[in-house]
Amino acid sequence: MKNATVVFAGTPDFALASLEALVNAGVTPVAVLTQPDRPAGRGKKLTASPVKHFARARDIPVWQPATLKDADILAVLGKLEADLLIVAAYGLLLPQAILDVPRLGCLNVHASLLPRWRGAAPIQAAILHGDDETGISLMQMEAGLDTGPVFARAPLAIGAAETAGDLHDRLAVFGGKLLAEQLSAILAGELAAMSQDEAGVTYAPKIKTSDARLVWSESALELHRTVRAYNPVPGARFEYQGEVIKCWQAETAEAGGDPAGRILAADKDGIVVACGNGSLRLTQLQRPGRRRVSAAEFAAQFDFREACF
Repeated sequence: MKNATVVFAGTPDFALASLEALVNAGVTPVAVLTQPDRPAGRGKKLTASPVKHFARARDIPVWQPATLKDADILAVLGKLEADLLIVAAYGLLLPQAILDVPRLGCLNVHASLLPRWRGAAPIQAAILHGDDETGISLMQMEAGLDTGPVFARAPLAIGAAETAGDLHDRLAVFGGKLLAEQLSAILAGELAAMSQDEAGVTYAPKIKTSDARLVWSESALELHRTVRAYNPVPGARFEYQGEVIKCWQAETAEAGGDPAGRILAADKDGIVVACGNGSLRLTQLQRPGRRRVSAAEFAAQFDFREACF
C-alpha cells in the first residue's frame, strides 16, 4: 500500500479526517484537489480549506480548479498515473473523463450506509428520519449520484440527543479509520465491490434554509429532530415578535393538549411550546445578531404577552 500512487480530493473538515488517516497510515497522496479559496468571516477574506492547510504544511502539491471539466486538469491528472483517486466531501462533480483516469477508478468516503441516504446531506437526513444508526460506506464512484458499488460499510449508532455537528465529527474520524483499514485490500484487488440494493435507496437532498423552520403543528419528536439535524447549519428557527429566533438545543416534554405553538411555560428550565403531538422545551436560543443564551436568559428578554409562537 505504501508504494501506491494516490490522489486525494476533499475540502472541509470531514475530508481532512480521511486525509490525515491516509498520511498516518503511510499513504501520502502525490497531489491534493480541493475547492478554491472562499471568502470567510466578517472581512470576507479569502480563506483556504482545511485540506489545503494540511497538504501545504506537508509539501503535498495542491490544485484548486474551479471545475473538473477543463482539459488541463485532466491532462495533469493523467500524467500522475495514479492508482486511485480518493474523494471525501470534495464539493465538485467528477465527470466520467476524470473517473476513468486512475487505474482503479475513484473511491468515495460517504457518510451513510448506502443505499440509504444517497445525496448531499446524509447526516442530517439520518437524524431527521429518526434512524438509530448511520455509518460510512467506501464506494466505487460512477456517473450516478452515489450509485456505485460498495467495498465496505461500517455502522455507527446515533445518540438520542446527538446533533448533526457532533455526528459529523464522529463520522469524519470513523470514515478515516475505515479508509485506512480497507485501503490496502482495495488497492490489491482483494476486496470486491458489491452492487447496492436498489430497493433500499433513499435520498438526502441539499439543505435549504427554509427546511430548518420549526412548524409547531408537527410532533414534538419531529421538531426535536429538526433542532438536532440543523445544528450547526443552518440552525432551526421560528419567528416571534418580528424576529427570527434560532433554537440550538431542545428536548421533548410532556404533552399539554394545547393548540400548537402556544407557550406553556417560560422559566429557568426552558420555554415549553405545545406541538401537534406533545410539547417541546427550548433550552438554548439566539436572537438575530446576538449570542446564544440559555432559556432562562432568553425568557428574561421578553414578557411573552404573545401567548403563541
